Amino acid sequence: MNWDHARVFLAVAREGQMLGAARKLGLDHATVTRRLNALEAELGAKVFERSPTGCAPTPAGEQLLAIAERVESEMVKAQSLLGNADLTLSGTVRIGAPDGFGTYFLAARLAAFATLHPDLVIQLVPLPRTFSLSRREADIAVVLDRPRTGRLVGRKLTGYSLSLYAARAHLDRFGPIETPEDLKDRMAVTYVQDLTYSPGLDYMEALTGLCARRFECASVAGQMEAVRAGVGIGILHDYAAAPDADLVPVLPQMRFERAYWLAVHADMRGLKRIEEVERFITTEVQAARRTFLAR
Repeated sequence: MNWDHARVFLAVAREGQMLGAARKLGLDHATVTRRLNALEAELGAKVFERSPTGCAPTPAGEQLLAIAERVESEMVKAQSLLGNADLTLSGTVRIGAPDGFGTYFLAARLAAFATLHPDLVIQLVPLPRTFSLSRREADIAVVLDRPRTGRLVGRKLTGYSLSLYAARAHLDRFGPIETPEDLKDRMAVTYVQDLTYSPGLDYMEALTGLCARRFECASVAGQMEAVRAGVGIGILHDYAAAPDADLVPVLPQMRFERAYWLAVHADMRGLKRIEEVERFITTEVQAARRTFLAR
């Protein structure tokens, strides 16, 4: 199988369309189409159902996808070993993470790590979503639920807590919050309910049942800013909110504990750059573990 054709196949499978794959690979649409046609002719099988809305793998395409991903992993390992690329930590490592953890904990630390390794490109993707390691959306993923499917290697990073916060300006304007009944006329700042991507985010229901109104925001950073602006109260990550002097924890009984897990695809283990970034994240979390759980 021609590897150039297989690379195009992988990109189309991951992007779901030929135009997106062409942009990702730096090729024109005609070249992507030509290589896919050549691959199908070489295999004697149709690998995609093509339509105006995108490309969906056929049963043969699904089988090829699993094989091509294994070949891709071996090619990455061979390039690193034979080219001694890992000796200087060169190349690219992409880390997918929940937006709160990525923004308020990882960003500054990974940026500092990147300055120590000028040949290494760190890509941090802090978004409120899940990341598919098998589809190479990330090399390392920090997730809210323990990995249980696929060829993933996971370890628990840390437990963390969330508490109810209000801005000092909010308390000055609307009065103190001493009992759950004091929330009835307040605005709850929460996730967009139908965009929650993990059962670990189910703590918001406890808040919306007590408040008459709510403002929904899909990102943790947006929720932090809304609460800081004094428009309402919200359940925030203690490691992000506690250091902010403008935010005050209220109703200490309304506290939740969750966990972060670190996941890596089994095929990527053994690559020094992946292992070093994984070790760095783990070490940084362990050093700051007291900040993750409110006391």
